[in-house]
Amino acid sequence: MVKEIERFGIPIVHMATITTISESVGANRIVPTVAIPHPVGNPKLAQEDEKVLRKELVKRALNALTTEVSGPTHFE
Repeated sequence: MVKEIERFGIPIVHMATITTISESVGANRIVPTVAIPHPVGNPKLAQEDEKVLRKELVKRALNALTTEVSGPTHFE
């Protein structure tokens, strides 16, 4: 699905814990996330710290959307 959407010129960011799966499905922009049960959060953090974490992950994803890539690229 990722490849088909990008084929039409729409950039896609794949946010995932297991980045090898992202690569295997053809994602070009990959943002590694926290953990399988909580990919874009960490319930062990204080509420304000978790908000900072989530904001950082979204910023990485937005940065990835605006970056030209020619193959699988991780945005750490």
